[in-house]
Amino acid sequence: MAKLAFLGLGVMGYPMAGHLRAEGHEVTVYNRTAAKAAAWVEAHGGTAAATPREAAEGAEFVMACVGNDDDLRAVCLGPEGAFAGMDKGAIFVDHTTVSAAVTGELYAAAREIGVSFVDAPVSGGQAGAENGVLSIMCGGDKAAFEAAEPVMAAYGRSIKRLGESGAGQLTKMVNQICIAGLVQGLAEGLHFAQKAGLDGKAVVDVIKGGAAGSWQMENRHGTMLDDEFDHGFAVDWMRKDLGICLSTADENGASLPVTALVDQFYKDVQKMGGGRWDTSSLIKRLTTMG
Repeated sequence: MAKLAFLGLGVMGYPMAGHLRAEGHEVTVYNRTAAKAAAWVEAHGGTAAATPREAAEGAEFVMACVGNDDDLRAVCLGPEGAFAGMDKGAIFVDHTTVSAAVTGELYAAAREIGVSFVDAPVSGGQAGAENGVLSIMCGGDKAAFEAAEPVMAAYGRSIKRLGESGAGQLTKMVNQICIAGLVQGLAEGLHFAQKAGLDGKAVVDVIKGGAAGSWQMENRHGTMLDDEFDHGFAVDWMRKDLGICLSTADENGASLPVTALVDQFYKDVQKMGGGRWDTSSLIKRLTTMG
């Protein structure tokens, strides 16, 4: 078993760190809100640290799952950042969805001090984290990935290295681009069914096994029809991710017209007060508009 640190105990990080502890690893946690770290220790054992540096001291692996680029920089860099406490040869595994640019920046900073950096964003949502069945897409040095993979297996069902540093984040962008179009299509289909006087759940029961089927259809159609949007990844975070996708597309020349349109639809949901609703709330925009 390994000595680990986990930085960030949000809806994803809290259960992920719990799976590491359940596997028998020695886990020290850090969270910006100290009360959340104290609650985690009470539930799982382990130790809470006051700073990322303190959490990272002596750890073989440091995992992070925070909010955005600036949050990640804050837990990595500076005198109280994790890099300041990590030993040479230790491995930092970032599960945050961030830009490939900040990944490259932190990969280089880690390398300068003899630390490895693996970008490892996840997909599967809160349920995937709680059930330990996340998909983890990774970039970074092969040796560092191979060392970290058995540790990530505590909460990952599919774990794959896609290439050098940044490849994991680029793959997560592909994931979010695909989800955006799927959810909008599902929202429109269900909205159409309602307007046509059909039983939406019965319709899905018929079509979900065919070419239209998807994870979103299987897992979100019922709550969409029931007007319940507290079951997953928040709109605010999806807009953050889609912003990264669109910015990167500007840099590499990719054309993302549907993604750009769905991003604006999510902006409408935010204006409706739905920033913390889950991403399937795109249907709420349609039903509210008519």
